[in-house]
Amino acid sequence: MNQKIRVVVVDDSALVRSLLAEIINRQRDMECIGTANDPLVAREMIRERNPDVITLDVEMPRMDGIDFLGRLMRLRPMPVVMISTLTERGAEVTMRALELGAIDFVAKPRVGLANGLNELATQIVDKIRVAAVAQVRRAAPVAAAAPGAAAPAPVPSAGLVGRLSTEKIIAIGASTGGTEAIREVLIRMPPDSPAIVITQHMPPGFTTSFAARLNSLCQISVKEASHGERILPGHAYIAPGGMQFHIARSGANYVAVVEDAPPVNRHKPSVEVLFKSVAAVAGRNAYGIMLTGMGADGATAMREMKDAGSYNYVQDEASCIVFGMPREAIAHGAADEVLPLTQIAGALVTRLRSATDRLHHRI
Repeated sequence: MNQKIRVVVVDDSALVRSLLAEIINRQRDMECIGTANDPLVAREMIRERNPDVITLDVEMPRMDGIDFLGRLMRLRPMPVVMISTLTERGAEVTMRALELGAIDFVAKPRVGLANGLNELATQIVDKIRVAAVAQVRRAAPVAAAAPGAAAPAPVPSAGLVGRLSTEKIIAIGASTGGTEAIREVLIRMPPDSPAIVITQHMPPGFTTSFAARLNSLCQISVKEASHGERILPGHAYIAPGGMQFHIARSGANYVAVVEDAPPVNRHKPSVEVLFKSVAAVAGRNAYGIMLTGMGADGATAMREMKDAGSYNYVQDEASCIVFGMPREAIAHGAADEVLPLTQIAGALVTRLRSATDRLHHRI
């Protein structure tokens, strides 16, 4: 029999601590070995009991969850699942927590807490299971860089003028660990890159902050996708949480389709939905990128993209937080190249530049 996943719950609400402990203890493969009402108590508990995973409230007294997480990931990196409040402030703080190295987060409801958390029970324990096997890293976030420290150098302008950057489109899929992986790719993309469409598994209310954060860091413009808008070069469009996102053609243009359609592969937004549309609409003008994430969402559709003529990059195991979705993409024969995360943008831009050169030679 495998050992149970040992979890410490850190939350200033006695009700939330009790509910989370009960949800965890109902599972055969995990147990709550302690609860703490603030980070200072949690620090001693972690030291004494050595949990496999902690759940951590974002906002707490004495030392807030972000300060505590920053210290924890610096001194004793371990898997953390953040428990976030579904507010604009909660979303911004959650993005910061993911930068600092939290594996994932759960958005707790503002009203009907007991019923809401019990409805989220499957999601909570699934995320704890993923966190228990995830690769944990000390974070080196852009926002926390020392004064004068350089961010990752963006790839030089690709010189993607005229027809090429208008026709080409880049599609990215990710889940657990994906917010930071997507940042790593986008921050290195030049301002004249082709349009980029992105599905990151994320609940409603968080993708707006995610897009705004990326937009402040990148040379390209980054926004949440809006239904019916034209997909433009030099822009990245992120699937809104809780909606399905795909692309369609309108004459010579790509346009965004955002709709309240059913989940696919249990996900909404789903990578499968986006990649299928890219295969059908863009064909050989597409480039696919599959990043870190649990499960198999998007693997079949990424193979469809390859069969339709796309060129696909898949993140390698060593650089993934969770090697689920990339592993499945590789198993489906969807990968043209399997690369470390930090090399994907450079490889893609080099390929785009060579395509530009070929186009110019033909003209």
